[in-house]
Amino acid sequence: MPTIRAYHRPATLDEALALVSRADGDATLLAGGTVLNGLPDEHPIDVVDLQALGMDGFTVAGERLEIGAMARLQQLATHDLVPGMLRDLAHREAPNTIRNAATIGGTVAGADWESELLAGLLAFEADVTVVHGIGAETIALTELLDERDRLGLGIITTVSIAVGGDAAAARTGRTPADRPIVAVVGRRSDDGRLLIAATGVAETPVLIDAAGALDPPADFRGSADYRRHLAATLRQRVTTRLGETV
Repeated sequence: MPTIRAYHRPATLDEALALVSRADGDATLLAGGTVLNGLPDEHPIDVVDLQALGMDGFTVAGERLEIGAMARLQQLATHDLVPGMLRDLAHREAPNTIRNAATIGGTVAGADWESELLAGLLAFEADVTVVHGIGAETIALTELLDERDRLGLGIITTVSIAVGGDAAAARTGRTPADRPIVAVVGRRSDDGRLLIAATGVAETPVLIDAAGALDPPADFRGSADYRRHLAATLRQRVTTRLGETV
């Protein structure tokens, strides 16, 4: 864990933004702390703790569900308004003790390439609202994961998802409880569109069209070819469960 040089716990979002801006890129946002605690101690950091800001509610807005960025993964795993597939993926994301600390905003910012929850959010067409000193912007999660610098010195306040459609998922890991080598989450929207997202095939979870076009990184658990094969196989299983022939 990094050495903490200064600790701040702002009471308002404006105060938090001012602290981040004042640190000129040296501030680290603290949401649930699960990512921060695992960082190496490379240099002292200023911590801006977001816990006093609230931002943990669930609100229906038309055909979408708006989730406060500070909502804990355990809340996602148990909340009636959250689609069943995302509840399952939130439960699978981490053990109970971690789920009660980790937040959806921190999960998005962390961009873990193995995160099944992030893949699920992609399949449910997630949008992310980021507030900067000059205002707020809403960014499609797929764009934010592809252009991480768009987060900049901003603070994630809301994650919005579509709530309709049918969803399915498939995964392969060394054990049922292990992080997946590759996982695929699919959703057929109410208007018939098919969205397929995968983990373990790129630097972050990604929406995929054809598994053969992927260029996965390799590690000790699997070569690029093996991951590509898994993605194609799991994609076929998911699309079959959704009543599609691909």
